Parts: sequence; C-alpha cells; structure tokens
Amino acid sequence: MFAGQMNAPGRVELVDIPEPELPTRDPSGPGQILFQPTLSCLCGSDLPFFQGSDEFPIQEGHSLHEMIGTVVATNGEKFKSGDEVLAVPIDQRGLYERYLVDETRVIPVDKRVPGEHALLAQPLGTVIYALKKLPNVLDLDFAVVGQGPIGQLYNMALSNMGARQVIGVDLLPSRLAHSVKLGATATVCNAEVDAVEAVAELTGGRMVDVVIEVVGHADQAINLCISLARQGGRMLYFGVPPEILDGVRWRDLFLKNLTVHTSVNPDFERDFPLAMRWIGEGRVDVSGLVTHRFPIHEIQQAFEMFNERREGCLKVFLDYPGVASA
Repeated sequence: MFAGQMNAPGRVELVDIPEPELPTRDPSGPGQILFQPTLSCLCGSDLPFFQGSDEFPIQEGHSLHEMIGTVVATNGEKFKSGDEVLAVPIDQRGLYERYLVDETRVIPVDKRVPGEHALLAQPLGTVIYALKKLPNVLDLDFAVVGQGPIGQLYNMALSNMGARQVIGVDLLPSRLAHSVKLGATATVCNAEVDAVEAVAELTGGRMVDVVIEVVGHADQAINLCISLARQGGRMLYFGVPPEILDGVRWRDLFLKNLTVHTSVNPDFERDFPLAMRWIGEGRVDVSGLVTHRFPIHEIQQAFEMFNERREGCLKVFLDYPGVASA
C-alpha cells in the first residue's frame, strides 16, 4: 500500500510500505479501527510540512488529516466493518492508503449529504470548538482575518449564530469574492486599502468586538488583529502560531485590555458530531468551499495549487483508488 513521504521542500511522493495490522484489543484502552480513506482534502496546517518548514518534524504520512472513509476492520465495539466514518489521525499523519486509528477519534458520517460536504465537519468542528470559548456572539461585530477555507467557515458559523457584522479581511480578492457569498457582511482587501481605516469606517470608529486570527504560521497577523479590536475587546487566535512570535505589539494589546483566547484539539464527543449535524441538517451550506478535486496520485499537483492559492481555490479534495467522484 502507499504512504506519503515529503523528502524535500515542495515535494511529496507516494511510496510503498507494508500493510498495517490490527492488534489484539488492549482492555485498558480504546478500541482501534483499520481505516481506509476514500476522500480527503488539504488544510492550511498541512502546508508547513509541504513547504519544508522547520516548524514541525516531517515524518512518513505527513500531511493529511481531513478525511472520510470506511472501517476495514475493528477490535472495538463502537463501529463495524463497512461503516462510513470521519477519522482524524494523530499528528496529521493521515497520508496513507490505510492506517490504524483509535475509535475515540472517529465519528459516523451523515449520509444525507455528499461525502465532500460531510468531510468538512472536521474543519467546521474546530471552528465550533473555538467559538464556544467566547461568552457571546449575538449582536457583536467581528473581523475574520484570513479568508481561506477556515475563515469562510467562521463567516458561516458567525452569521448562523447571529453576529451583527462579519468583516472578512484578506490579501487576495479572489478569496474575498467567496466571502460575500458565505456569510461575510463586508470585506476588506488589505493588499489594496488600509484595513484599520476600512474597519473603522464600517464600525463607526468603534472597531470590532472580536477579531479572529485565521492565518497563523509564518504569515501570522496578530499585530493587525490588535489594531482591529476595540478597547476592551477580544481576540480569538485560531491560526497555528510559530513557536516564537517576534515583534508582537504586546503593550498595545495590554493597553487595550484585550482578552485573548486560543483554541486547539476539539472534542470528538461534542464538537465534530455537532458540526456533522449542522451540515446534515442544512444549517450551513458548505458547497461553496468545494473548488477543486484531484485523484490521490496527483497529490503533488494538488499541493502545488493549494500552496500557491491558484484559480481561487479554497478546498482541494483528493479521491482515493476505486472511489468514484461524487
């Protein structure tokens, strides 16, 4: 079977490895399943591995973690062979033809929607988990800095939860063109205008109650977020930060009396199932995020498109062998 290997910056290849074997159940721990992905998609947090960043060590199986598929076999009791599920591998090491995963990191797929929509319960679950950290959303003004796939999911969720304004901020006009269709009430291209001045105009000079950072990594935008938040406001830092943030205007954040929330590792009992339910019940329409699709053997081309943000791509999907396109 194949596994992903990233041996050089900007290069990913599929190599042959032995099949995993389902172990005998350890009665002191959770059951495991042998999981076969059928459809996956790329996430911004996969890109540091592809880019060859020294942010994280790169191992076999890097990097995929948003996927649905089937249970091939199990030593647990929660699922049975043939079940269609969403699974989240440890440390994003999911670039395999098949792999073992604890059943505690797996939820059922809602069959009322296409697979590519059900798969998006994974990123949506991370958004729901983050928003639960805020004391309120209703009637507040928000700025969402970063209008990639996760930023768009924030637009949808905030609109669904009753935010007064959802201002999408991004450097790429192609992404902002999606934002107005996916819940943003206004957009700001900070490659063309001063984002602080634009947000001040949209809020009558007050600035936003909550600013959400959805960029992270080497391009993190924490200083812009500090400027966009009102006095006594909040920042929700969602983008995965570098290990050390240089040049952060922490005193400005301090003098504004900002409250900073961070978010990682959603709950498999609450957050991912709720996201699947939102999608299954039609509470959010994620179809606008589905922009490109490749067979898994063209993963190099898929990563290149996603990394370079070509053709207005948002979510780039990967089909596995023997799986017909939905």
